[in-house]
Formats: sequence, structure tokens, C-alpha cells
Amino acid sequence: MTTESIDAIERRAVMHSWCVLAVGRAPRIVGGEGAHFVDDHGQRYLDMSSLAECSNLGHQHPRVVRAIQEQAARLCFVTAAWGAEPRAHLAQLLLEKSGFAGGRVFFTLGGADANEHAVKFARQASRKARGRIITRERSYHGASYAAMALSGDSRTETQVDAASFGVLRVPPPYAYRCPFGTTNDPDCGAAAAARVGEVIDGAGAGAVAAVLMEPNAGTNGIVAPENFWPRLRAETAQRGVYLIADEVMSGFGRCGEWFAWQRYADAGRPDLMTLAKGLTGAHLPLGAVVLSAAVAAPLEHAMLYTGLTYSGHPLACAAGVAAVRVYEEEGLIERSRRLGADMRAELDRIAARHPVVGDVRGGAGLCGVVAWGGERATRAPRARWPTTHASLRALVDRARDAGVSFATRGNLIILAPPLVIGEPDLAAALALLDRLLGEFDWT
Repeated sequence: MTTESIDAIERRAVMHSWCVLAVGRAPRIVGGEGAHFVDDHGQRYLDMSSLAECSNLGHQHPRVVRAIQEQAARLCFVTAAWGAEPRAHLAQLLLEKSGFAGGRVFFTLGGADANEHAVKFARQASRKARGRIITRERSYHGASYAAMALSGDSRTETQVDAASFGVLRVPPPYAYRCPFGTTNDPDCGAAAAARVGEVIDGAGAGAVAAVLMEPNAGTNGIVAPENFWPRLRAETAQRGVYLIADEVMSGFGRCGEWFAWQRYADAGRPDLMTLAKGLTGAHLPLGAVVLSAAVAAPLEHAMLYTGLTYSGHPLACAAGVAAVRVYEEEGLIERSRRLGADMRAELDRIAARHPVVGDVRGGAGLCGVVAWGGERATRAPRARWPTTHASLRALVDRARDAGVSFATRGNLIILAPPLVIGEPDLAAALALLDRLLGEFDWT
């Protein structure tokens, strides 16, 4: 029996994501409830990021935990080729919530393999086995090799040759620093959507299988102008190219709708969408590809040369069924929309008081972005993307000492609390952010 501490074993033996192993260290979490989690020293933290923007239902939601326990007592696993009750129920619920009547659902283990499989299905259904996939710069679709190729992520671009995966990239609809030189949101959104059409035309519509993009912000911090997604849908539909909505982060109430594209009703309806994170509220790993009837139909009598051992794992699907029912019965989609508007209004007030805040984005649901350190006149960042400035890291450390956990990426503070967060807790966290922004010397 080793006498080595758990902390020592963790530092020596575990490879953590997105960190330098020799210097990375974080609190060891031992429990949680609602919008809070607790470390091994008993310190309680208010979770203002849903950890990896995935604990939409908070921590240890009792109805989801109970569903997992009850399913474990009945059936933990069956091969994906055989039927399982929770898998069928969850597929039907997803088709109902998305309005994809007559479609189908393929279950994966997370977001990266959901995006890879969406591309597979788009290529097979369109009969373009090596069809090009158009994605955008400064996007994130996962960290497996194909998902890195799909992503426009500066952290991983040297690891993979996107062109060899048939990926074409376009500039993002980033109105704050518009790559098209526009000076307002609608013009930037229109220009970004039009560029996608131009790239399809340049490659030839017959050679492009799909466009894969996020309908709303991920941790890249880019919230597209309101006109972008409907215009993008129009550009792809006009050319007969499938549109895949990566809803891994934006789904399940995060942006005020079941799925972020629903903000635009049928004008924003994609042909496929990918899900994970909020699908189970992160209680168990699960991803999914939801295919419309038009995409599913060509695959009905074709062999699907793909598979995952744990596709539609009964425990994970039972958690997903419980999660969807919680979102619905506890009114969390509507609650996110209401609290998101309140959070955005307070962030705007905070920005007005602190010149170090360059921009505030989001607010359609409990998903907000504070762009820190941008000079307002020039919009020049104080740290090159995706580097995090030392002062911003210090702010996050101070907040954690005060019992509030904020997430950052680059010069962005990502605000994505659980949808169950108490209104007093949300107000207190924003007040703390306001205070800390005023206490630091940002010169």
C-alpha cells in the first residue's frame, strides 16, 4: 500500500488536458451540489463556467444521479448493434426537441467524435466521399486529428494538415475586429456568410459536402452578428450543401434555446447537428449526431462503415433522458433566457465602469463573454491570442480565493454558470468581478 498522497499521485501519474504537465496544478474536487463544487480542503466554489461549459444542470443533479443508479441496476451495457430502451427514448426526445421529424440519431462519446461522424454522414449522404468541408478560422470542434483539422485553432494548427482532411477555412464573423474591414455587426455578418458562398462556388458545389460551424460562441469568444446564421443557411441551401451546426457547447439552454439555431426558427435550421456536454449535463460522457430526414433517407439502405463500442451506452443514455426531462420540467431553457438577459445587462454596466473591458458579448442565455484588456479606441488586445495576460490570471486566482470560479481563455472571461444557479449567487459573482476589475492596476 503506497503512502504517497493522492495529490502527489495525481501530479506524477495523470496527464491533464491543455496544460504544461510539470507546472499545472489545480484544486482536487471531491464533491458538488447545484451551482457549487467542493475541493479536498472543504473550500466551496461557485461555478461560473459550468466547469468546461458542460454542467448545465449543476453538479450531482439528484434526478440524473438517480436515473444512472436505476439503469445500472438493470443493464449497464449492451453492444451498439442491439437495442436498449434508454437509447431509443433519448433518440426520440432529441428528434422531438429539434423538430427533426423522420430523422435519426447516432450516439458518440463526446463532441469531437460527434463532429467527425457528422462529416462522415454528410459525405456519404451527399455521395461525395471526399467532399470538402468548410469551417471557420478561430473555431473549435475537438482535439482528435480529424477534429483538429476541422478546427481553426491556433493551439493545434501545427499538428495537422487541414487540407489533407479536405477542410477549407473561411474568416470568422468577428464584428469586434472584422476580418472583412466592416464597421458594424450586420455588415460583418453578411460579409462572413457571403464568403462561405464564394468559397463553395470556388471549389464547386459538387465538390463540397458540408459547412460545419458553431451557431453561437464557444470558448473562442466570437458571438456572430444576429444576421449571420440565417444568411449562412441561405448560402448553403441555395447551393445544395449540407449545413452542420456544432451545438456541443451552445445546446441545451446555454444560449436560451434547446439548440442555439432555434433562435432563428426555420430560417436557421441545419441539416445535421452535433451534441455533447449539456446532453447529460456532464454526468456521463455522451455525444450525438442528429440527422434531418433529408440526410437520413439516403443512408437507410446503405451500409454505415463506422461504429463505436460504447455508442449509445445505456447508462449514458439514461442520464441523457433524465437530463432532457429536467430541462423541460424545471423550465431551465426559459430560465437561462431570462437570467442571461439580466447577466448581460449587468455586464454592460460593469463595462461602462471599467475601461479595461474592451467588449461584452452574448446574453441570449447564460453565456456571456467579457473581452478584457482591449484598448477601446484601437481594439488592440493586451495579450496575443490565445495567451492569457498575467493580470487576468491573477484576477481569476483572487476570485477563486473568494470562493468563485471564473474561466478564461486568452483575453476572455467566459461566463457560463449552471442554469440552476441561484439569482443571489449570480448577482454576487458579478459584483465580485466588478470589484476585482476596480482593484487591479491595469496599466
